Amino acid sequence: MNPRPLTQQELDLIRFYSCCQLGMTPTQFYAKWQVSYEMIAQICSRSPSTVKGWFSHGSNYRSPKPSDLRHLALMDFLLEHFDELPPELLIELCFPNISTDKSKE
Repeated sequence: MNPRPLTQQELDLIRFYSCCQLGMTPTQFYAKWQVSYEMIAQICSRSPSTVKGWFSHGSNYRSPKPSDLRHLALMDFLLEHFDELPPELLIELCFPNISTDKSKE
């Protein structure tokens, strides 16, 4: 299978995304949404003990990785805009191996 060449619009999107400052701290997410540490752990694919470390102080504090901040920001965006997103887009985003477009078959 040959990769599809990128259009100028797609190259511009990659450049735009690479400059994107998408990030939300666990503290910000926890303050905004009624979630548990376990739910944050699921969102970020981390253990509950790792998430607990993000909220600790002193020597027990652990800093979240940039990917964790991005996961929380993306989840915040999805929660804020869930009703505006077509179900097909959510399926494509979260389950890319499930084709909703019959023309791809």
